[in-house]
Amino acid sequence: MDPEAIRGLRWPADRERIREIQAEIGKRRSIAPLRRRPCLVAGIDASFLDDKIISVASLLSYPALEPLEESVIVEKAGFPYITGLLSFREGPAVLGALKGLKGRPDLLIFDGQGIAHPLGLGIAAFMGALLNVPSIGSAKTRLVGEYKEPGPKRGDFSDLVYKGAVVGAVVRTRDNVKPLFVSPGHRIDVAGSVELVLECAPRFRITEPVRRAHLLSRKVKRELMDKSRA
Repeated sequence: MDPEAIRGLRWPADRERIREIQAEIGKRRSIAPLRRRPCLVAGIDASFLDDKIISVASLLSYPALEPLEESVIVEKAGFPYITGLLSFREGPAVLGALKGLKGRPDLLIFDGQGIAHPLGLGIAAFMGALLNVPSIGSAKTRLVGEYKEPGPKRGDFSDLVYKGAVVGAVVRTRDNVKPLFVSPGHRIDVAGSVELVLECAPRFRITEPVRRAHLLSRKVKRELMDKSRA
């Protein structure tokens, strides 16, 4: 499937095509141990301002986590907010941000969910399977599942269980700080996702690739707000 197939879809006019694409991507999604360690990791963050989406991809080396380049795209949202279909709303802008990178990431980390999602297809799972790139969801809040509070130390984690299956982990990335809800998206498993999130979050609660993408997203949003008030 051409990733651009998700661009320009409308609801409810394209309802059947949207469901077909969602089902096809769900079949593509693979949860398995990562085959090789990444060299380049991209953090993805998206934010909204009125009817605009600001999507940022921040590319870092791995394991050094040296910033290499960043890409920003601001475009009008072409899809409404519909629970369960957020990937169709954010996906086109994410594609645009990733296209703006000169380097090709070996791993995508999203500020969002992987398979810890009612359909098992959060933004990390959807985009990872669409692009066939290993991906991880690293969210600040839980969407689905039950868990026991992990221990207080960095590296402590507990299983996130949904409908009897382990769909992720609740991971403490800093001592005595709120945990992250980590779930695999595509071509990686839970254990690998936990390991890589911890390695990519040496100093802060969230991973460095996502943190850098988030900071730039906020900066662009502030600039747009200031411009609209001028």
